[in-house]
Amino acid sequence: MPAPARDRWLAEEWATAFGRSVDDMTGLHTTFDVLSVSDAPSDLTSKGSLIWKRQKLDLAPEGLLFIGAAPSVRSEIGTAILKAAGIDDGDAATIEGTFGEILGQAAGALIRIVSAAIGKEVKTEDSDAQPPEAPLAIFEVRIKIADASPGSVYVGVPPALTHAIEQGANRSNESPPAQPPPPEAPAEIEPGHKTKKMDLLLDVELPVSVSFGRAQLPLKDVIKLTTGSIIELNRSISEPVDVIVNNCVIARREIVVVEGNFGVRIQRVVSRQERLRTLQ
Repeated sequence: MPAPARDRWLAEEWATAFGRSVDDMTGLHTTFDVLSVSDAPSDLTSKGSLIWKRQKLDLAPEGLLFIGAAPSVRSEIGTAILKAAGIDDGDAATIEGTFGEILGQAAGALIRIVSAAIGKEVKTEDSDAQPPEAPLAIFEVRIKIADASPGSVYVGVPPALTHAIEQGANRSNESPPAQPPPPEAPAEIEPGHKTKKMDLLLDVELPVSVSFGRAQLPLKDVIKLTTGSIIELNRSISEPVDVIVNNCVIARREIVVVEGNFGVRIQRVVSRQERLRTLQ
């Protein structure tokens, strides 16, 4: 595969992974266009309009991938994800952290694709803020979330990285696919049938708790608590309680009594957006 085609393949794979991550987190259809950029890295950096992150891969000493985006783009994408989770008033740090989480998810998905292409596990290190260095092949990824166009994210691909991928693919007698394979639909598990992967997970124990409500008290009031004191919670008696598994709210239930013991009856399983909100 010619070098320009290798560079574009890697940029398109990253864009696909990034788009799927945004799609999953927002529940909105995300599309993108990948365009070659003629500007040199120094030209983009000198404009001062892009914040760059450098992702390190252990394929080669120069195995670096650069991702750049304007502050407004980072903010708009991060805000869209938070709003999908029901958070309308996220501060700047939360918004930036949310965008960084999407970058991390995209990097993880890209690593799996590269590992499959070269037949060898590829590892990464935490990304850091570093301006890109020449020479790089730079691609503009124009993002569109539903009907909104937050702007573009830039991908900088060094020749050393794509060359290392090409060598690894040749060693494993495989070449990177021109297009990513379509995502497979999750297989439905029929009653009484379990996959081997599921068998490994079914005996994992997770803490389950039920939250009747919460309250915040000043320390001076906590000190005054005695036998018979009543603490008012933030939930009325008619509201369903939260069922928490491994620190994540997964369902709403009502309290029942079963043979003299308290129990809970499932009324509703919470959505993905609600689960995300409980983790903030």
